[in-house]
Amino acid sequence: MKQFIISLFSVLILVSCGTAKQTTKATNKQNSIANGYWQQHVDYAMEIDMDVNNYQYKGKQKLVYTNNSPDVINNVYYHLFFNAFQPGSEMDVRSRTIQDPDPRVGDRISLLQPNEIGYIKVNALTQNGTSVSHKTVGTVLEVQLNKPIQPGEKVTFNMDFDAQVPVQIRRTGRNNKEGVALSMAQWYPKLAEYDDEGWHADPYLGREFHGVWGDFDVKLTIDKDYVVGGTGYLQGEPTEISGKKTHHFKAPKVHDFTWAADPDFIHDTFQMPNGPTLHFYYKSDLEQEYLDNWKKLPSETALLMDFFNENIGEYPYEQYSVIQGGGGGMEYAMCTLITGKRKYGSLLGVTAHELAHTWFQFLLASNESKHEWMDEGFTSYISTLAMNALREDKKPNPLAGSYRGYLGLANSGVEQPLTTHSDRYKYNQVYSAAAYSKGAVFLAQLGYVIGEENLAKTIKKYFNDFSFKHPKPFDIIRTAERITDFELDWYFIDFAQTTNTIDYGIKTVDGNSITLERIGLMPMPIDLTVTYTDGSKEDFYIPLQMMRGEKPTSATVINDWAWAMPTYSFDAKKEVKSVEIDSSQMMADVNRENNVFSLN
Repeated sequence: MKQFIISLFSVLILVSCGTAKQTTKATNKQNSIANGYWQQHVDYAMEIDMDVNNYQYKGKQKLVYTNNSPDVINNVYYHLFFNAFQPGSEMDVRSRTIQDPDPRVGDRISLLQPNEIGYIKVNALTQNGTSVSHKTVGTVLEVQLNKPIQPGEKVTFNMDFDAQVPVQIRRTGRNNKEGVALSMAQWYPKLAEYDDEGWHADPYLGREFHGVWGDFDVKLTIDKDYVVGGTGYLQGEPTEISGKKTHHFKAPKVHDFTWAADPDFIHDTFQMPNGPTLHFYYKSDLEQEYLDNWKKLPSETALLMDFFNENIGEYPYEQYSVIQGGGGGMEYAMCTLITGKRKYGSLLGVTAHELAHTWFQFLLASNESKHEWMDEGFTSYISTLAMNALREDKKPNPLAGSYRGYLGLANSGVEQPLTTHSDRYKYNQVYSAAAYSKGAVFLAQLGYVIGEENLAKTIKKYFNDFSFKHPKPFDIIRTAERITDFELDWYFIDFAQTTNTIDYGIKTVDGNSITLERIGLMPMPIDLTVTYTDGSKEDFYIPLQMMRGEKPTSATVINDWAWAMPTYSFDAKKEVKSVEIDSSQMMADVNRENNVFSLN
């Protein structure tokens, strides 16, 4: 196992993680979601008073919750993420007991002193003006309602809370390793999501997030010398009183709110033609090399946004911010926090990845705790293509690294299926390889199966149909089926729900007669390149029978291969010199040694 982890680590590129311009089409479109679809809605109004001397803050929160479900709701749950940063928390213990802990966490939580921990303490909570019973259980606030919430009913919760910002360990906190004072992610009591699967009040162990769509109105009072950036639109100039300023932000139709602040932030802007304003916040005391990199970043960030707009769908908000902070790279609503002391290629690459998350995580917003690969993998896929588009020297297969990561996992003996909850992976590296690498290969290989043009259409339709709708895993496959009229459930079942592998080989070649064999359990259509003894070449395409269709191809199409048949034989036109299965290497065959045959 140790050898696998070291090998896998060497091939994975882990990317440490006004009014919105929403057209009528984006908000009222007819889409392919089944009749009866519903989702909850929540609006937040918060007043926050931050003390930058002791990193404590007081909060008042008014939360209006709309029950759009057909269910009567008897309890509600809030996430209190900061409570994870306390010795003895689930996140602490998990980090100290997993075989390959995240080195950014390790045992650091266990060593925090009382003035260094994070916490959110709920002092008072009312439901429609009446006090309500509540209990804090780790990172979750359990609320027993006085009166059930009926279908279609709106309920107002008012809360007073105190909180302390933890020393920066993972994603959020104070005084990160580059000296950014406040990286404020997952910092407020956040209502858990309730959907057709019920509540998603998962404890926070350091993985990803899930949230309810709504509007945010946040008034943040902080030391007047601090520069603040993050989610939402600033409502006029901050007001100043007694050495503090109050910054008023509004953020429409988002499912989170994040901000960062530092007295030494430089704030640059870049206005995209007919697009959002890009904001960049970074510390003025960076070494000149890093300052120069941040000055170069805006124009290429605009190119990245153009790429995603064209290849996924239009970014609907009026601003996006790239902010130095956090502990690596992590995406949030209308912004990202990334560490800033990087070579330019790394700074641009992480920005590309985190910006791409906006589409797959903040606009599509699948449940990352359960289906992390739909975000991390799809983001890795599209951001890799975006970076390749920016390069002068284009890579023939820019996703080769993702394939290497997945193949290392598939051959490791410790792979778990993509249906595994993100908290339930036995090894951190297995989680990473599954979420990032296999998730990216899921999309890239789908292009091999249905054709690249059909994949491009599928991604755009998927975004158009499911943005602001929390899609589930099978939605991407059903979208591809609607584009192609193919049957593709087999692809999702084998690649996502099992650890079945793809392994096809060349069994025999005799003159012009070729016999192939299926060794792995997962079915696939086959691209085959044959070189004849006279030097000429011919490409063949063998459709998969259960797919009930053929991808667009210039190759010679021959008879279908039924999955249960272990071998497949056909006669080529002339005497054969060599044969290769999938010369593009876009099929994730776990053993390519048997994919090539040559008379030599």
